[in-house]
Amino acid sequence: MNTGSVASLSSSTAQKQKVTQSPEILGKDDFLKILVAQLSNQDPMKPMQDTEFIGQMAQFSSLEQITNMNSSMNKFFDRQLQSSMTDHAHLIGKSVEWSENNEVASGNVQAVVYKEGKVLAELDNGKQIDISLLERIETEK
Repeated sequence: MNTGSVASLSSSTAQKQKVTQSPEILGKDDFLKILVAQLSNQDPMKPMQDTEFIGQMAQFSSLEQITNMNSSMNKFFDRQLQSSMTDHAHLIGKSVEWSENNEVASGNVQAVVYKEGKVLAELDNGKQIDISLLERIETEK
């Protein structure tokens, strides 16, 4: 069996992976390329058995479904965090307190911001505080 094509395919795939993802992770495109290379380079006197081919196609299908589910879960998680921002809109116009360097700090919330996966309270002085750090919320003083 000619393995030169498979080796060159593997090296070009590895180069593409360095750009898009960790070299240890194979995606569904890589799996399909390996399967096509395997089929095109098989020994004509000993072709791949139907059961092997069906098994590999089932693995490919499972990989694709898991990848799609992962993408959907990531989108769902991001939307949940963004909706959490609207859940905290009631903080606007309120006076808040939190601990900072073992001292109580305070400020008035002017906006609620979603930044880098976190919901932050933006104060009138421009400082942004993670809402999980807030210890007291009251009507503006």
